[in-house]
Amino acid sequence: MFFAITYDSPLPFRLRHIPRPKMRVCVLGDQKHCDEATAEKLPFMTQDDLKKLNKEKKAIKKLAKSYDAFIASDALIKQIPRILGPGLNKAGKFPSVVTHNEKLSDKVDEIRATVKFQMKKVGYCRGLLLLLKSLSFHFRSSVCQLPSAMWE
Repeated sequence: MFFAITYDSPLPFRLRHIPRPKMRVCVLGDQKHCDEATAEKLPFMTQDDLKKLNKEKKAIKKLAKSYDAFIASDALIKQIPRILGPGLNKAGKFPSVVTHNEKLSDKVDEIRATVKFQMKKVGYCRGLLLLLKSLSFHFRSSVCQLPSAMWE
């Protein structure tokens, strides 16, 4: 089977365990998601907080640098490019969408468990080899973390 691989976009791959538990995730949300974020001790910003940044490039760049990922409410996700401009998108940290039906903690764990692989422009075979090596490393690390009781 042949398939096209784009080198520009990273390939997301969800792992069973969470390899980055200390990953900093910020919630950009409405009142319900902000309340849920305070209950789970996650950093959050409301729409008013985002408007205070006033499309200042330095402030948005500092915001993007201070967090590893962002999650936004479905009602707010369409307004983020208008409020903040292209700053988060340029940094490669445009927020993931969370709806009111989803649990915020599950979405945060999903983001922390997702690893993105970037193919290098050194040829198809070598790029595929690098991808397979990194996948086998994460597979081995997830197998090593299984409890010993499962093997008995």
